[in-house]
Amino acid sequence: MKLAVRYYSRGGNTKKIAQAIAKAVGVEAKTVSEPLSEDVDILFLGSAPYAFDVDDEVKKFIGGIQVSVGKVVNFSTSAVVKSTRKYVEKLLAEKNIPIAKEEFSCRGAFAMLHKGRPNETDLKAAADFAVNIVK
Repeated sequence: MKLAVRYYSRGGNTKKIAQAIAKAVGVEAKTVSEPLSEDVDILFLGSAPYAFDVDDEVKKFIGGIQVSVGKVVNFSTSAVVKSTRKYVEKLLAEKNIPIAKEEFSCRGAFAMLHKGRPNETDLKAAADFAVNIVK
């Protein structure tokens, strides 16, 4: 099974989760600035909501996908909004790329909110989630 992990992270929260997922499934976590170069069965795609949407870099990455993707597994960190799924799902639908029903989301530190998150418990949960997806 061919796997890939891509993420966009401004403050480092989503990067931490991406790295935990990537380590658990045995691949390298890369930013969305690096396009997919080959077909993948599962793409773990991480982002965070910014102004109730995803960053333009995530939109650009999804719009630029030119390989076959079996499905995308969404993961996100956020201080307020629970998940980026609805934003990502809409973008993927435009490319006819399926999104898995399963997703991972956790709190991320922002300003005075959720200091220390994601924490070790969150990182372990993300790794366990990823392993269960690829079983």
